[in-house]
Amino acid sequence: MPSSSPSKVSRLSISENSNETKYKEIISTLPKLDPPHPTYEINQYNGFWFHSSTLEATLSLSENFKAQPSDIYLCSSPKTGTTWLKALAFSIVTRDRFLDDDSSNPLLNKVPHNCVPTLEVDYYANPSFLDTDLPVLATHVPYACLPRSVLDSDCKIIYICREPKDTFVSWWHYDKKQQESFGIVESGKTLEQEFKWFHGGKSMYGPYWDHVLEYFKESVQRPERVFFLTYEDLKSDTLNYVKKLAEFMGKPFTEEEVNQGVVEKIVARCNIKSLSNLEVNKSGFFDLKQWKISNSSYFRKGEVGDWKNLLTEDMAKSIDKITEEKFHPVGLKFPSEK
Repeated sequence: MPSSSPSKVSRLSISENSNETKYKEIISTLPKLDPPHPTYEINQYNGFWFHSSTLEATLSLSENFKAQPSDIYLCSSPKTGTTWLKALAFSIVTRDRFLDDDSSNPLLNKVPHNCVPTLEVDYYANPSFLDTDLPVLATHVPYACLPRSVLDSDCKIIYICREPKDTFVSWWHYDKKQQESFGIVESGKTLEQEFKWFHGGKSMYGPYWDHVLEYFKESVQRPERVFFLTYEDLKSDTLNYVKKLAEFMGKPFTEEEVNQGVVEKIVARCNIKSLSNLEVNKSGFFDLKQWKISNSSYFRKGEVGDWKNLLTEDMAKSIDKITEEKFHPVGLKFPSEK
């Protein structure tokens, strides 16, 4: 298997018209979340809701980012299994270098988000991270808002989604931890208000259902380009899906690797218990310019059906109603619905 070591590559082509002022001016004209979020500004663009900082990066990347033919993008809405998918994908593409070398494996001393950068988030914090030929990149950006060069290319996309109620609950707990890291203890933001935003399609990178549908429809039209999976399927049959992911990514496991238990090693190393027990993920911080987020906030239960511990029956029914209206007509159902 060829080496996956990073090398210099030109991924940015900054145009003469590219500048922060231009993008900030565009954002200043866009609709804002009302009531406002207590921690950050959220704007609506192209039918979706963005953090103003990541939207600025998204607009710049749309004009200036140059996708590479070999790129693989891990796409998702927040809190749908992104961290786990990053760990698995990174382990798959770098297994020739790090699988049996605990001393140098970045996954053991870095949060998975530092192993697989999130395009618009890391670009806003430090554009120079794109100066290396990273084996995999991630993004939360809706399909229609991806950089033009990605949409026009044959780059491979892996999209993971999660049952909407569990997605919301995971976001709620994560957002509370973020506010704590910002020192916001009593913000006045309640579960009911956050639920209204999610239910009304005003969640981060939402509407959630539209985010999922864009990628799902593309996966139906171009399955050789877009691999669509659910968190629930990955959770229930991890070993099989890791093999499928490796095949899709152009890094299939050899018969020898399968016989040697390489797939099982990757699954074990990347499960939520193993990752959350690493010291870097218990006490470290993910530093993104003005944000400093505790690494532990990316790891919680990872359980299917945890929404039952938080949502009322009426909340659950109202989300289920939207899910049925949006997803069922196109044949999209989660394992619990099948």
